[in-house]
Amino acid sequence: MEGTVLCAANHAPLTPISFLERAALVYPDRPAAVASGPAAAPPRTWRETRARCLRLAAALAGLGVARHDVVAVFAQNIPAFVELHFGIPMAGAVICALNSRLDAGMASVLLQHSEAKVVFVDAALLDTAREALRLVSQAGARPPTVVLIEEVLDEPAVPGDHRYHEYEALLSSSASPDELAIRWPADENEPIALNYTSGTTSRPKGVVYSHRGAYLNTLASVLLNDMTALPVYLWTVPMFHCNGWCLVWGVAAQGGTNVCLRKVTSAAIFDSVARHGVTHMGGAPTVLSMIVNATAEERRPLPGGRPVTVMTGGAPPPPPVLFRMEELGFLVIHSYGLTETYGPATVCTWKPEWDALPAAERAAIKSRQGLHHLGLEVDVKDPGTMRSVPADGRTMGEVMFRGNTVMSGYFKDGAATAEALAGGWLRSGDLAVRHGDGYVKILDRSKDIIISGGENISTIEVEAALFAHPAVAEAAVVGRPDEYWGETPCAFVKLKDGAGGSVGAEEVMAFCRARLPRYMAPRTVVFVDELPKTATGKVQKFTLREKAKAMGSISRSKL
Repeated sequence: MEGTVLCAANHAPLTPISFLERAALVYPDRPAAVASGPAAAPPRTWRETRARCLRLAAALAGLGVARHDVVAVFAQNIPAFVELHFGIPMAGAVICALNSRLDAGMASVLLQHSEAKVVFVDAALLDTAREALRLVSQAGARPPTVVLIEEVLDEPAVPGDHRYHEYEALLSSSASPDELAIRWPADENEPIALNYTSGTTSRPKGVVYSHRGAYLNTLASVLLNDMTALPVYLWTVPMFHCNGWCLVWGVAAQGGTNVCLRKVTSAAIFDSVARHGVTHMGGAPTVLSMIVNATAEERRPLPGGRPVTVMTGGAPPPPPVLFRMEELGFLVIHSYGLTETYGPATVCTWKPEWDALPAAERAAIKSRQGLHHLGLEVDVKDPGTMRSVPADGRTMGEVMFRGNTVMSGYFKDGAATAEALAGGWLRSGDLAVRHGDGYVKILDRSKDIIISGGENISTIEVEAALFAHPAVAEAAVVGRPDEYWGETPCAFVKLKDGAGGSVGAEEVMAFCRARLPRYMAPRTVVFVDELPKTATGKVQKFTLREKAKAMGSISRSKL
């Protein structure tokens, strides 16, 4: 339009750094971060946090970190991790938050691939980090500069190591915050984070986030979490996972408090909620299972009698688990997304008219993935024709995304980037249907679907039936080779404490046959002490598929 201009007055690069700046101005004396536990240090305020982040940015510059250099973090959920999410971008660098459960071999691979110039190491993970650095050197690469974070631990303190910089000493030696300047991005599409996928089937890919995408997904995540001003957020989601679903930045945007939890247990969750007045938390369905299976001794009353909002992602939570969470006073918001979508991308937005439905129907609706948040668009398409599938609740297609909160690409892998974004949509690899109201319901990963006698079996639907059994704590279903059917469902089941020996495989299979079409019911049930999981709580089905394959093919006549 005539007379319009684009200038500094009406255009500035979007960046989550601005959330910290505002929080320090509006809520300077509000608590920003605290470690949960009876021996934890007092919380730091937003004013203190901003000052420390400025010192951190200056210290990184002093270590030779330039714009777009990668700075890695190998840590559990501790207060310093919150600061690093701001201090590293304020130095113009890219934060690479590594999975805290990596072994030394994979950690060394990612340090080399990312070309991290500096790595911040949690003292609790120092042994693994030392071995990873040794492997980096052995491979002929230059190891990154190490900064050791000596947070208070549940176990005895780790002795300092003079070979490494120490986090608090590094901050103390930096210039006064009044003399420091932030390296703001010149372009909002500059990188802010490098996140590696969970890598359950192959070498992990490095997903690049931009300042713009992180800013927009942060706001979208705050909205879909119903996160009003001054939330108290309990960190049961690993901060390394999609930068804590972008909520490390989101809590700052709302002037809230980060309650940092090193080890996630049912007792620690209830204690933290009661001790700190937690209003919000998140986690994979395994975290929900911890809560509903907590013993009477572990449970504590929710503060003020108000519900705690819990955003869950990953595999769809079984309806029985959602129903029990509701009974305990937790309000579950079901979201779904990928590392490539900055974490949460869809949400099962609740409609008031559903409040009157029976509990079982409410739980079934809540287990859907719903529709996209405000930052992007979701569709279910035939991956061959790229046509949208009909919203009939039956026709399967692949979940696809496009919009402002889709990754910039895979680091150093242009071919994989082109394949993932072919046709102008990000392909998720997840199979789903759309219901009449447009809400998406995921049936399975494309690689997890079981094809038995020509019929597609959703492992998620079989798992939901298993969870309905009163003795089942956790369950995962994969295909087992079958001479007649090709493959049939094989269930790996963890029973609740005290149920061992009282429940047999035949009983579990009969229970499922009474609730599912016969061809969908498990033909094999294996009881396990624990299911193999990633650090984000996702069941490692590739491991279970190998176990099922090793059991051999089922040989029997047609049933």
